[in-house]
Amino acid sequence: MNPEFWQKRWQEKRIGFNQSEVNPLLIKYWPALNVPADSRIFLPLCGKSIDMVWLAAQGYDVVGVELVESAVREFFAEQSIEPTVHQHLENPAIKCYQGKLEDSERSITLWVADIFALTSKDIGNISAVYDKAALIALPADMRSDYSKQIRKISGNAPQLLITLNYDQSKKDGPPFSISHEQVQQYYSEYYQITELANEPASIGSVPNLKVTEQVWLLSDE
Repeated sequence: MNPEFWQKRWQEKRIGFNQSEVNPLLIKYWPALNVPADSRIFLPLCGKSIDMVWLAAQGYDVVGVELVESAVREFFAEQSIEPTVHQHLENPAIKCYQGKLEDSERSITLWVADIFALTSKDIGNISAVYDKAALIALPADMRSDYSKQIRKISGNAPQLLITLNYDQSKKDGPPFSISHEQVQQYYSEYYQITELANEPASIGSVPNLKVTEQVWLLSDE
């Protein structure tokens, strides 16, 4: 999955993965993480998700990373936020956009970067990871390295992970199908894994495809 693929998707507005409403599964299952207010929450491959707005409204500082700069610009424009923009001091290919919601002290910091180029120093101390669209956006040969990178830069922070499961032979990803066994493969050595939900879902481009959406709590308890 090369950067040009995602650049083209955003340029052509083929972003069906971007929801117009806050994900109801986030609202329902976020309390399972038991993250105190004022904490920093990390969203990998965040796009312009309005889930970030919801998290900030709950009293969290939000840190995201997105490969496509236009998505980051659109996020701040759509939220009527005038961000400050900084170039990474050591890597000129990386930028950081930061702003605050109106009448809020909580910050939203979005890195324009390849997630593998970021470090824990860049994103700061993270209390939890919300992965709605990252793992399922990556082909199988990238997922193991991705899961390791998330653990590394977040300090092994607990995660709320949302995946899709369907017959991969009937659709080319992304989003890719993630099985229960694959979740175990990527995370069981480092987390206690709890399946919080398993619900029918759909993928708009293949309306008759049988899909389930699963919510996982990855914790160290």
